[in-house]
Amino acid sequence: MRIAHVITRLIIGGAQENTIASVLGLNQKKNISVRLYSGPTTGPEGSLEYKFKDSSDIFHIVPNLIRPINPLNDYIAYRHLIKEFKSFKPDIVHTHSGKAGFLGRLAAAKANVKNIIHSIHGPSFGTYQGWIANTLFRKAEKVAAIHTDHYITVANAMEEQYLKAGVGNPNIFTKIYSGFNLRPFIQNQETAEIRNQFGIKQDHLVVAKIARLFDLKGHNSLFEIAPNLIKKIPNIRFLLIGDGPLKKDFKQIIKNINCEKNFIFAGLVDPLKIPQLVNSIDILVHLSRREGLPRALPQAMAASKPIVAFDYDGAREVCINEKTGLLVDQEDLSGLIKSISRLAKDTTLRKSLGNAGREFVKDKFTINRLVEDQYNLYEKLLSSR
Repeated sequence: MRIAHVITRLIIGGAQENTIASVLGLNQKKNISVRLYSGPTTGPEGSLEYKFKDSSDIFHIVPNLIRPINPLNDYIAYRHLIKEFKSFKPDIVHTHSGKAGFLGRLAAAKANVKNIIHSIHGPSFGTYQGWIANTLFRKAEKVAAIHTDHYITVANAMEEQYLKAGVGNPNIFTKIYSGFNLRPFIQNQETAEIRNQFGIKQDHLVVAKIARLFDLKGHNSLFEIAPNLIKKIPNIRFLLIGDGPLKKDFKQIIKNINCEKNFIFAGLVDPLKIPQLVNSIDILVHLSRREGLPRALPQAMAASKPIVAFDYDGAREVCINEKTGLLVDQEDLSGLIKSISRLAKDTTLRKSLGNAGREFVKDKFTINRLVEDQYNLYEKLLSSR
């Protein structure tokens, strides 16, 4: 079985970690030959290309595969992928992300690949984009859908959104959770050192947010409610884990609202150090407007940390209100304040939600399950031909 995965770039992010875990896991199977094609990874969001330092035969760079729309580069990348597919002769091309998902599926069809799969890690279109962009990307997905034999989603919400937009049919969608290594999150790690590193004292209540410093990730909602929460909970500290192009702007906003001492920028954190950092917090908030099912939520749950999330996309599928976390209506800032304040005051509730969250994720979000579910789907598709 020959499998070619395609992704736009390997920045530090959930979709990228999911794809790498899939590729490296599949590579362990004796009957599979797998490759990953990716555009170059640059910018402040970091790079995961080092994951393939011992597997250079698997990883292949497509120099012109870049995230911004550029007709010339896009055409060159498209032709490059066609050439690669004709040479490698994959049984399945499995694409990820917007640009690679579009070009990769068209190139696979042109190269006469018989099975084409696309993973929906997050919606490629939606009202968050504005009418023109939403219309353009929706039409692009409908074009790519003509050449798509199957979709993998990380949450039911993705299937619902695509079907509502007239993309695909219920028979070609399969949900496979984005697995990760749970063990370091579940282990009770020593956190004093890392708290000291960021100036976090023993009596501080740490509310963390793991996300790129970028539009649509919901940081502005946190900035809006911060002054109110600080009045209620003077010892609160907001830990922002991640980097991105808006870091300077966010620091200025925090300065303008006089909350500098209550915000901590952790910056870009090596994924291997995320478990220790998550174990050192008290509450995790997820406020993104566009996310399939952010792995930050199950990661926090694996560490028995209570979660608070806006009800966007797949968040509700793991943040089950009053059971594994507190789910807040979209953009309900008053509800967000109440939920964080409630958890801050109630250690028993924090513990019960955290323990329930760990039980929820410990079997559903393993790397082994991610890889096996994909492998079984591949075999099913190939046998149906």
